[in-house]
Amino acid sequence: MKFHKHLFIFLLFVVLCVAPFEAIAIEAGEQAPDFKLKSLQGQEVSLSDFKGQLVLLKLATTWCPTCQQLSAEIDKVGDLLKEKNVVFLEVFVQDSPAMIEKSLAGKEFPMTFHALLDDGQAYRAYNVYLIPRFLVIDAEQIVRFDSTGRNVLADDIVSMVEEFSPSSTTGGSS
Repeated sequence: MKFHKHLFIFLLFVVLCVAPFEAIAIEAGEQAPDFKLKSLQGQEVSLSDFKGQLVLLKLATTWCPTCQQLSAEIDKVGDLLKEKNVVFLEVFVQDSPAMIEKSLAGKEFPMTFHALLDDGQAYRAYNVYLIPRFLVIDAEQIVRFDSTGRNVLADDIVSMVEEFSPSSTTGGSS
């Protein structure tokens, strides 16, 4: 197990040295790639299941310290996410169900939350070479923000939720 972590970190380092961040990110305004993944409870969950709602998508692992920091920032705004009917999908790109269950043990999420096991779909579709990846996907399934190479704080999340929530848009054309 330790060997695999070291190999992954080495490969991640090599990729980051070769590939510019811009090539990794999904541009704001692009359609979010859909996926259908199993939750820890065994149900199939698709991104498209949440069309009409703002979705926060986190692609991460249980053992990544920066991923854990991002989780702490999201936890800080959980009540706002619930109030705004925001969905939080956390896709684990390299972890076993046991690792995920251990990582999430005792945590409660006030908002709609799904821990998903990636079978490679999300990893490929979102070009995951840097973790965590945090994306904000609007009600029409358009990517509004991709964090590639940037830290995201609770205040940033609040600003984006306020800006992109369906309830904060006015009734004109889209």
